[in-house]
Amino acid sequence: MQRFHNQQSRSKTDTRGQCRMYLINVKAFLKRDDLIKKKKEVDRRMEVIECCDESKEYAILSHRWIGKEIKYEEMVELAQMGEGERDEIRQRDGYKKIFYSCAQAAKDGHQWLWADTCCIDKRSSAELSEAINSMYRWYENSRVCYVYLHDVHGSSFPTARNDTTYANSNGYPEWFSRGWTLQEMIAPSHVQFFNKNWKPIGDKRMLAHTLKEITRVPEQILRDGLSSSRPCVAQIMSWAAKRMTTRVEDRAYSLLGLLDVNMPMLYGEGKKAFQRLQLEIIRMSNDQSIFAWLGNDRTSSILADDPSYFVYCNEMESMDRNEYIEALEEIIPAEDRHSIDDNRFGTYLTTNRGIQIWMLLRSLKDSDLVFEAWLPCRSHPSSRPVRITLALWKSNYYRYSAPGERSPGEQTPEFRQVYLRYQDPPHRDTTIEIDDSALTKIGFTYCGMYPWRPTRNTFTLTGADPLCVQVYSNTQARCRFAVCLGQCFGQDWIHFVYEKPASDDSFEDFSQFEYNKMLVRGPEHARSMAEVRSRGGCHGHIWVKHICPPGSLWTIRTSCVIWENSTKCGIRIDGVPDPYNGPGEWTSFDVDGTNDPNCDIRGLMIRHSPKNGSYTLLVDGVSMDFSQAFKPIKLGDYGYITDPEDFCCTGNIFDDFKYCVSERDITPRQHKIDDKNGHNTTSHYVEAYDSIHFRNLGTLYNPCGQSLPSNHNFNSLLASLSTQLTNKYLVTRVISGKISRPFLPFSETKIHLYAIAKPFTWHQDEGDEMRTGMGSEE
Repeated sequence: MQRFHNQQSRSKTDTRGQCRMYLINVKAFLKRDDLIKKKKEVDRRMEVIECCDESKEYAILSHRWIGKEIKYEEMVELAQMGEGERDEIRQRDGYKKIFYSCAQAAKDGHQWLWADTCCIDKRSSAELSEAINSMYRWYENSRVCYVYLHDVHGSSFPTARNDTTYANSNGYPEWFSRGWTLQEMIAPSHVQFFNKNWKPIGDKRMLAHTLKEITRVPEQILRDGLSSSRPCVAQIMSWAAKRMTTRVEDRAYSLLGLLDVNMPMLYGEGKKAFQRLQLEIIRMSNDQSIFAWLGNDRTSSILADDPSYFVYCNEMESMDRNEYIEALEEIIPAEDRHSIDDNRFGTYLTTNRGIQIWMLLRSLKDSDLVFEAWLPCRSHPSSRPVRITLALWKSNYYRYSAPGERSPGEQTPEFRQVYLRYQDPPHRDTTIEIDDSALTKIGFTYCGMYPWRPTRNTFTLTGADPLCVQVYSNTQARCRFAVCLGQCFGQDWIHFVYEKPASDDSFEDFSQFEYNKMLVRGPEHARSMAEVRSRGGCHGHIWVKHICPPGSLWTIRTSCVIWENSTKCGIRIDGVPDPYNGPGEWTSFDVDGTNDPNCDIRGLMIRHSPKNGSYTLLVDGVSMDFSQAFKPIKLGDYGYITDPEDFCCTGNIFDDFKYCVSERDITPRQHKIDDKNGHNTTSHYVEAYDSIHFRNLGTLYNPCGQSLPSNHNFNSLLASLSTQLTNKYLVTRVISGKISRPFLPFSETKIHLYAIAKPFTWHQDEGDEMRTGMGSEE
C-alpha cells in the first residue's frame, strides 16, 4: 500500500564499511590506566584510540554530559602529559565514565568501545559533521549500548515519575530529557541501563513499557527499531518535543538519524538548523505530517521553529490516498473525489518562492484570504484528516493563527497548487497612539478594550499580539462602535464596526466577538491598507474615514498616520456635525510633516499646490513653492480658494481668536531664505525662479520668512477651531521683501509670497478628494 512517507529500512549489512570511526581499544586503555595508577612507566607509543572501519564489533556509551568531559586529544596524549595533568584528567567524572564503560565492555567480551566525548576529534569541523551524520548508524550497529544514568542512586530502574528527585528533568532521570539520547535509545537493538555506581538496572526490551510511558516512543519501535513500523515525521518529532540540548542547533542535528536525513553542520545558525532539517526532509519525503504541528500563536512560516511545536503529535499517522479520499466524503462530492489526479499526491517541490504543493483548501467564513487546508494525516487512528489554517499574502501562503472556533465558508473545498512560504513573513512591533478625547463632546464614552492593556491611548502591537478592539458607546442614541486596530504581515490596519446593541449584550461580549472575527479577516484589511499605501506613492500621506452610526447626529471621523521607517502609528478619532452620507471609504491626502514620527498628529497639514506656477525658494535649505499675493496677506489668515486659484481671506486666527492665543505661548518661526540653487547665501539678494519653467522672476532683497509654529499649544489651537473653520485653508508661510524684476532691473517693489494648507483637523470629506478604497465598515 502506498504511503505518504519514505519506507526506507535500515540494514546493518548495508551500512557496514561505509566510513571509518575512532574506537577505544578497551584492553589498551585499561592497561594504560593501570600502569598510570601504579606509577609505572607507560609506553608512549601505545595506541588507546584507533581509526577503524565499521566492520569492527564494538560497545557504545550513552550518557549525559556533566562537568568537564575528556576530549579526543586528552585521551590520545594522556601518557605524554606530566603527572599532575594526568591526575587531574583521571579524577574527572568524564574520565571515570570511560573507565567504567571500558571495564564493563571487557567484562562482556568486547574489544572496542565508542564514546562521543573522546572518539570524535572536534577540532576538525569536517570530522564533527561526518560523525554527527553517521552517529545514528554507529549506535544502530553497536553490539550493545551502555546507558549511564548518573542521577539514579537506587538499585532498580525508576519506573514512576518523581518530581522531587528529578525536578529539573520532567520527573525522570536527566538522560531522558536530553536531545541526543533519543536516538541513542532507539537505534541500538541491545541497550543496558546502569545506575550512578555502574550497577545494571535493566535493559531496553525488559523496560519497553516503562520507557514508552517516559518517552512516548511506541513499544514496538523500542523492541524492533524504526524499520519495523516506520512512523510519520510528526510523530518522530513529538518524541523530541520536550527534550533539550546545550546548543540550539543540536535540537535539529540530534534528529538526523531518526529522520534518515544528512546535512552539513553549521554551528552558529541557531534555529535555522531546524528549518534546514525540515526542508531536507521535504526534499526526500512527501510526508505532509511535517506541516501538522501546533503551538504557534502568530502568523509564520509553514515550518515549525523547533520540535516543541510537535508535542501533541505523538499519535499522528500518515494516510494513504484511499484513506484520505474516503475521509473527505462529507465535504467533497463523490464525482469530484473520483476525479482527483493521483499526481497531486506524493510530490512537491522546494523553490526559492516556497514549497510548491497541491493542497485541499476551503476559505473560512467572511474571508477570501484565510483557508483551512486538509492534510493526508490524522492525529490518532480513526480520526479525520488534520486541518491547518493558511493565509494568502502576495500570492504565497503562510501558516496563520486563527481563533479556535473557525467557521468554514460555503464553497466546496478544492485542490489548488500553492506556494507555502518557509520564510517568516515581515512583521514589526508598532506603537499605537490614539487621541479620542474629542468623542466626549458628541456623547460617546470609552467602554473598554479587548484584550486588556495597561494603557488605552498608547500600546504596542506585535506578531504574537497583533490586534486590539476598543469600544465606544452613546447611551442616548443607543449605538456603539468598535475600532479594530491590527497588524498583519508587517502591515498596520484599522477597521470600524458599529451596531445597535441588544439589551443583554455587554461591550465585553461585543469586543471579544469582533476580536475573533477580525483575527480571521485581518489579512483582508491588511491587504486593503497595503494597496492604499502603494497607490499613495510617497510617505507624506494621511488617511481619513467617516462613518455615521445609526441614530447619531454626528459623524465619526478617524484620521490615521503611519510613518514610514518608523514603528509609530498615530490615530485621532473625533466627530463632525451632521450625518455623513458618503460611501464610508478611506480617503488619502498628501500632507506635510508625516515623515517626522515625533510630530503632533493634530498639526498635520493637507498640502495645496498651486496649479498656475509659483515662486521656488529654499527655506532653511529646503525647497518650497510659494504663490504671490496681489493684496496684503498675513500669517494665520484663513479662507477659501476661488476658481482662478486665488486665496480669499475671511479672517485671521491670531486676530479673531485673541482670547485663545493670549493664553498660549505661540510665536511664529523665523526662516533663512535662499534661492533655488542655494546661491547668494551670504548676501542680501536672492534670485527667485518659476517652479514650472525655472525662469528668473526677479531678485528679492532682504527677504523675511515666517511660518506658523509647530508645537503642542498651536496644534491644540488648531484642534479647538476645527468646528468653526471646517474646510477652511490657512496661510502657513509668508515671505516679504522687495523685488527687482528682470525687465525693470533698477526698480524695486514690495512683494508678498505665501503658502496655504488645510489642517487635517479642519478637514471634512466633501467627496471630491482622491479615494483609495480601504474597505467599508460593517
